[in-house]
Amino acid sequence: MDSGILANRSVIRLSGEGVLAFLHNLLTADVADLKPGEVAYGSLLSPQGKILHEVFVHGGEGVTYIDCVAAQRDELIRRLIMYRLRAKFEIVADDSMAVAVGSAVPLDPRQPELGGRGLVPSGSLPISVGFLEAQMKLGLADGERDIGQNLHFPHEANFDLLHGVNFKKGCYVGQEVVSRMQHRGTARSRMLPVRFEAESDAADIRSGDIAIGTVLSRIGLQGLALVRLDRLAEARNSLLTGDVRTTVHKPAWMKLDFTIPEVAA
Repeated sequence: MDSGILANRSVIRLSGEGVLAFLHNLLTADVADLKPGEVAYGSLLSPQGKILHEVFVHGGEGVTYIDCVAAQRDELIRRLIMYRLRAKFEIVADDSMAVAVGSAVPLDPRQPELGGRGLVPSGSLPISVGFLEAQMKLGLADGERDIGQNLHFPHEANFDLLHGVNFKKGCYVGQEVVSRMQHRGTARSRMLPVRFEAESDAADIRSGDIAIGTVLSRIGLQGLALVRLDRLAEARNSLLTGDVRTTVHKPAWMKLDFTIPEVAA
């Protein structure tokens, strides 16, 4: 995997007293004791428990940074300021910093196979050209291309399996819904890597007349899809996206009790 800057991510800087406690009570991640050089993965949810903003929180010396989807940064800043109330710390966009991936930064908190993820001065590295595809092949969702805003629950984007939700911490926005899904096991859909036998612009994945899932993004013949696990297990016909044969893969890190039937493998 190449080293470089992620062009679709931006940085927010938070400085002042009480920043980590504020974020800890707001996000799904445990950041109460985040140390300089550490990175945590999580999200800001709607009260209904859906992901509004996927974030990485980076600890610094006397300052905390959030790396987020670039197109969502201004909206995220507005939300953070709304929740800040009368607290005195500062929340500002920081265009002097960029999000970088590669070997010279702390390991990605989701999966070590992705290599490092950290912050560097803007323009200090070339733009990464291979990270999005590598991330997709591992079955990890991209905040902009796959997760979006107010579309998916954390379990659907595998936050519970990728260190993105702390189920032991106190209240945060949307916690009740997420906890209920965890304890009742009601997450029927999961984002999974898929492979196409040919190019296709279709989005629906079907087995005969049964809808199995929806393609979220693709790069060449590789894709990521939101798949109904119960329907996948019952599939009896080959999976088709449009008229293109499609296979589904279970990542090695995904410790869930389900199998992919032969028609989908």
